[in-house]
Amino acid sequence: MIVVAGDALWDNGTVCGKMFTMTCTRPRNPIPHQCTGKRVTIKIVDHCLGCPSTIDLTREAFAIITNPVASIINVDYNTYA
Repeated sequence: MIVVAGDALWDNGTVCGKMFTMTCTRPRNPIPHQCTGKRVTIKIVDHCLGCPSTIDLTREAFAIITNPVASIINVDYNTYA
């Protein structure tokens, strides 16, 4: 799964090509039970200039960790080992 990093994570490209595991911690809208409890492994491939989010997921990666109705979610992510 490939993703783009927002300004907060990009750090002049130091994260480009790095892999992370990611899980949904909670949605940002009031609809309950949107996180699936699953984990997805992602690879950062580009910078999303001006994106307010830390990571902009593909639809496929997003659907693994949450119900797509969530739209915006909070996540935990760790370097993939």
